Amino acid sequence: MALDGIRMPDGCYADGTWELKMHVTDLNRDVSLRVTGEIHIGGVMLKLVEKLDVKKDWSDHALWWEKKKTWLLKTHWTLDKYGIQADARLLFTPQQKLLRLQLPNMKHMRVKVNFSDRVFKAVSDICKTFNIRHPEELSLLCKPRDPKKKKKKLEEAEEEALELEGPLLTPGSGTSPIMPLISGSIYSSPGLYSKTMTPTYDSRDGSPLSPTTAWFGDSPLSEGNPSILAVSQPITSPDILVKMYKPQSLLDKAKINQGWLDSSRSLMEQDVKENEVLLLRFKYHSFFDLNPKYDAIRVNQLYEQAKWAILLEEIECTEEEMMMFAALQYHINKLSIMSSDNHMNNSEKEVDEVDAALSDLEITLEGGKTSNTLGDITSIPELADYVKVFKPKKLTLKGYKQYWCTFKDITISCYKSREEAHGTPAHQMNLRGCEVTPDVNISAQKFNIKLLIPVADGMNEIWLRCDAEKQYAQWMAACRLASKGKTMADSSYNLEVQNILSFLKMQHMNPDPQIIEPITTDINPECLVSPRYLKKYKNKQPGFVRDLISARILEAHQNVAQMSLIEAKMRFIQAWQSLPEFGITHFLAKFQGGKKDELIGITYNRLIRMDASTGDAIKTWRFSNMKQWNVNWEIKMVRCNFNSCAVFCALSRCRTQRERHRVNTELIPLSHTHKVMLKYPFWQVF
Repeated sequence: MALDGIRMPDGCYADGTWELKMHVTDLNRDVSLRVTGEIHIGGVMLKLVEKLDVKKDWSDHALWWEKKKTWLLKTHWTLDKYGIQADARLLFTPQQKLLRLQLPNMKHMRVKVNFSDRVFKAVSDICKTFNIRHPEELSLLCKPRDPKKKKKKLEEAEEEALELEGPLLTPGSGTSPIMPLISGSIYSSPGLYSKTMTPTYDSRDGSPLSPTTAWFGDSPLSEGNPSILAVSQPITSPDILVKMYKPQSLLDKAKINQGWLDSSRSLMEQDVKENEVLLLRFKYHSFFDLNPKYDAIRVNQLYEQAKWAILLEEIECTEEEMMMFAALQYHINKLSIMSSDNHMNNSEKEVDEVDAALSDLEITLEGGKTSNTLGDITSIPELADYVKVFKPKKLTLKGYKQYWCTFKDITISCYKSREEAHGTPAHQMNLRGCEVTPDVNISAQKFNIKLLIPVADGMNEIWLRCDAEKQYAQWMAACRLASKGKTMADSSYNLEVQNILSFLKMQHMNPDPQIIEPITTDINPECLVSPRYLKKYKNKQPGFVRDLISARILEAHQNVAQMSLIEAKMRFIQAWQSLPEFGITHFLAKFQGGKKDELIGITYNRLIRMDASTGDAIKTWRFSNMKQWNVNWEIKMVRCNFNSCAVFCALSRCRTQRERHRVNTELIPLSHTHKVMLKYPFWQVF
């Protein structure tokens, strides 16, 4: 029953009622209600709808408290419990709002997102709509602004946004229980994809048709072919690269990463407006169970993010690697626009379902092709050869010293000569848990392996130099397995060696190239190579530069010309993951006792204190050695306790007291199934 209040002759109310001001965003109308502090939120909304007397579906609406930046989703709570008084102004607004998302392929789409859900849940719902598995790998990023541009120009040249008309995303868990009484209907959530379901594959890209069509419904993404997000769109003009923002330094990259939204808070709490542009990106650089059969869209979007990271120089690579990436792009672009099934992936081949399932299981378990020989079971292979070893120190040149090295189990033993191999080694390294980074330059015949070996007080850096490709492939494969605690007896060792050799082969330039295609083909080198390598030939004639780079790309293309579309994308992603700087996300922080901001790098398994000018690691701490961590919002400080030390980093954000309490109680490390990953990572606070 409505509260009219007991009004005294002097105009005051004597029954404890007061006016609550609310603004209905859909009607752009202000409404005042007489309430008491004992009325619950659901009663306020019901009373408001009755007073509006407008026939409309109000089921998705909720109250938003502007001053406190919080949703009033607990409809059984009273106004007094929320602390709402007469000076409060509430908004009665829909939870589902349109958001413009820029996907990793730089295309824009409009999608309805629940602005009251935490970002982690919102991203999960978005990935359901886009048929992307493992949404914990992605997050939302605010669009970076180029500091050189003083005025924000209208984005008239942006790609036309595609609005999804399929099933709406799931409303927040705090949706009012009285809403069905108001409207008689609620939204339904699209179903999760079941990996046990036998999928119907698309003949072009291998994506499963049945669940995708069910999710998209009548949306433009279905229309009988959901591959609109699984097909790569080539860059049509070099002007696109010129207009896009490119970070010029590590500090610029760190400033961009400050725009990641907090996964534990909703979009409205972080001042995200309706129709605002946000970037959907793979954030954690840890990709689990990347299966081309189920992940055609995920693979393509991952390839697109890798492609733009290369072209915008967000990650460094050598000239040989750049030509290899350009050749793969050229090959993928060709196959993407062809209508012939001969150049598509092998998904259209008839394969027995049982054999296909066993093959998928083999890939998932990282088994590869096993050998049935008894020797692989009874004996553990060893490596023994002359390898150059170097331990970097400050103010020293890179002087490699040659040792006779034996690799047994997960340990490398270094001897001064082959004759002393039966004695005590000069150096010995246990590689369990180490970081393995390649440093290869094919033209200079440089095959280096950089090892970061965990010790009590941090990480020891050791470099190994091999003389030939085969030796490098064997030792690199052994190091990668040893870092996971596996020996060379593991069935994936030979497959890893072959993958490394094929990766090196892609970077080779044929001494006597037999270019089948003329240079006057549709190749556009300005769209395939980053501006850094185009500037290398700035003193030469433009036409000559174009022909020169085109010739080099076509030479490299001969090494990948026989790949299928999906295989080429997977190779591009693998090559991107093999770059030394891959997986390092940069942030700005201030260490305890420091007077200025410093650069820190965070990967899925370690924290790095870095030199802002050179990017060199000053100190490294592994998360496996972390005993505990906590956040003190009062002094804006993160404290990480490791086995031998404690690290203090100042936060770059400040929150209200209520938010501090809530986030403190929710920042709980959650174990991921394949990597150590946090649902609410502590580096979100930077």
